[in-house]
Amino acid sequence: MRASKYKFFLLVNLMILFNSFNNYYLAQTKQNSIIKLFCLQSVKEEMLKAEMVYSEEMAKEICNCYHEEFIKTASHQDAKTKCKLEIKNNLNHNRKI
Repeated sequence: MRASKYKFFLLVNLMILFNSFNNYYLAQTKQNSIIKLFCLQSVKEEMLKAEMVYSEEMAKEICNCYHEEFIKTASHQDAKTKCKLEIKNNLNHNRKI
């Protein structure tokens, strides 16, 4: 009887632990998805305003850059500025070739 109580207690604790990890990672995934969704929409609008041809591949590259920099610096403006410069340099480099 005592061993079954111990097993039950262990099982309940493992379920609680698993659930807490699952909730944390689910929240992180949702947050990342929301950030990327807003980023993609913003990039699309800015490219259309600049009369550039919209490329989903380029937008994803920009948003991945933004997301990585935002996580490092925790600054929206710094991440945005750095990624705009990187993409601009990449575009200028590709045109020269």
